[in-house]
Amino acid sequence: MSRHSLTRRDAFLILLGASSMHLWSLMLRSASPSSSDEFSAVTHLSQVNQLNQVNHIVETFTTTARYTATATITQTAVQTQVVERPPSEEGWNYDEIDKITGGKSDPSDPLPQSRLVAHAPGWTLVRNLYMSNDTLYIITPESPVTPSRSDPENSRDRKPDYYGPHGEDLTYGYTKVKGWPEIRQMTSTGLSAVNSPENIASREPLPHNLRYITVEEARKRWGDAVLKDEKGVERKESRVWVVQGNSLLFNDPSQFLRHYYHFVAELFFGVSAFWNSAFFPAADSTSESSGFHYSTTHTPSPPPMHRAIFMHSNADGWRDNPGFNRYFLRAAYPSLTVEHEEDWQDRVKASVEGVAHGTSGERVWRFPMALLTDRSAAHRGHMCGSLTQRTAAEAWDSMRKAGKLRGIHVGGWWAPIREAVWKFAGVSAQGGVLDGKQIAFSVDQTKVGGNGNGGAAKKEPVDVGEEFQAALPMPTEVVITYISRQSARNRKLVKEDHELMVESVRELVKRKNEEREVVEARVKKAAALAAKKHGSKASSKTDEVPPPWSFEVLEAEHLTKDQQVQAAARTTILLGVHGNGLTHLVWMKPTRVSSVIEIFCPPGFAHDYWWTAKSLGMRHWAMWNDTAKTWPDKPNVDYPDCFQKNAIPVHGPSVAKLIEDRVAGKL
Repeated sequence: MSRHSLTRRDAFLILLGASSMHLWSLMLRSASPSSSDEFSAVTHLSQVNQLNQVNHIVETFTTTARYTATATITQTAVQTQVVERPPSEEGWNYDEIDKITGGKSDPSDPLPQSRLVAHAPGWTLVRNLYMSNDTLYIITPESPVTPSRSDPENSRDRKPDYYGPHGEDLTYGYTKVKGWPEIRQMTSTGLSAVNSPENIASREPLPHNLRYITVEEARKRWGDAVLKDEKGVERKESRVWVVQGNSLLFNDPSQFLRHYYHFVAELFFGVSAFWNSAFFPAADSTSESSGFHYSTTHTPSPPPMHRAIFMHSNADGWRDNPGFNRYFLRAAYPSLTVEHEEDWQDRVKASVEGVAHGTSGERVWRFPMALLTDRSAAHRGHMCGSLTQRTAAEAWDSMRKAGKLRGIHVGGWWAPIREAVWKFAGVSAQGGVLDGKQIAFSVDQTKVGGNGNGGAAKKEPVDVGEEFQAALPMPTEVVITYISRQSARNRKLVKEDHELMVESVRELVKRKNEEREVVEARVKKAAALAAKKHGSKASSKTDEVPPPWSFEVLEAEHLTKDQQVQAAARTTILLGVHGNGLTHLVWMKPTRVSSVIEIFCPPGFAHDYWWTAKSLGMRHWAMWNDTAKTWPDKPNVDYPDCFQKNAIPVHGPSVAKLIEDRVAGKL
């Protein structure tokens, strides 16, 4: 193989090329970032979507590296590495919630003290609620105080509530700690309710139901337990087990849970009003924020609910016979874990397992966030016990007064649940999602007054009244839905009255649609003349044409759950005899004339559907034959002998006239 010799010319060219490459490299380096910037890392922290109900933090590190491919080309390579931080022991990030309750707990503390997030009689939202051996514990820095009947000020004459009908000592329920409510305002024995002095006394709470416990005592019992191993060697160990995430604790028996109305429109109505409001700041009543009171949007979202625990009910105890409770729960809360009395007792027994034999120390369960609900405690409040007899009214009214109840005039606080069930049933949300700011602007322009008098004091947006409903849009179709009980066992209309009412409403609907056709023809004719006169097609004023009317007679037992929700979502006027079917009003869309007409046997009346309609911003009328009663002239609660009978009278033409006047804006 011959060997090429390097001529002087070749050497000169090589030297020239190397010099050129070196010069280009220097020029490119001066134009590129400095060496300290050639390797950079940017860290982004983001929280996992709440719908996934996972609380760990994902850290994304984006590394940018620059390297030289040739003397004249610089390329950039981007490498992304995702590192997942392990979930916290609590299973959720409570930093923002801790700001509400007055400070963040030490993550290394196995027994952080309890903090009150929000409270109304029967509704208590607690950060760090504990349970051991079936007793709930609230850890506080101060000792609780229980009134003593030995104090002359607490004699039976002066404090009759401290004495049961047979002299029982009921003072424990009045135990309290500074900054916390009385125990009887939070819980009870969980027994079924009967309206007798003995039963009322039996539902007053006892020490084994709920206790305030000092930090010092809690640490002694569960924080520094002294245990011995099999060799007798002593060791200190925390005996706290965390039930991760957010829990609903229902301290109610199955007595009312197996009823569609009480389960949905009381229990979960209250849950929704409380949970969807308590975690957010109050809105003021200025024009800038008044859209809050007319909005059905639900952002930001509250923390998710991870589990519901029915402490005194088995799996059958909350499922109603028609099956709507299970349908509702899975539609509204598809990821909710449900535990029952048996599961609760598993935790109870596990907390004391081995204690009697000395092989283990007492254990305690910690719920990082828990909403404790109690029907008996709610009835001890003024709003429920004295005014409405609706347990949800305590939760709703406390958030209303605090200015936290979103969309008070359109059921905005209920909107996330309503829309979830609509979607599950295949209902379009169109017409049910409202722009609060636009409606609030309309209210500001019309200067809504307390009674329509220009000189009257203006109502605050947190009040509820027909004046505010009048600011909502009209429905695109007036749909009258009559939920008939004629095939039910009880509470039926007189057969002839039922038939006349159906005939009267059908005649009304037919007449309204005929009137609409006349108006529609007149508008089209005017538009055609205008187009001819101006040489172009003029737009017709469709707002002058009233909406079409329709009437549906429903027997719910013959419809699927989806069909019932679909019918309710279309409904403008819901009509029917007092009964479970009227619970469907919670799926109605908010409009200017959305209303409920409830038929009673005179002089009967119950607050159930009156309060429920009012809480969603809708009007309600109680129908006594040919007489309609509404707020503020609503009847008093009364259950006459004919209340449950099958001969309830009603005057059909009067019902039709009430509907016509309501839609016309006369009522």
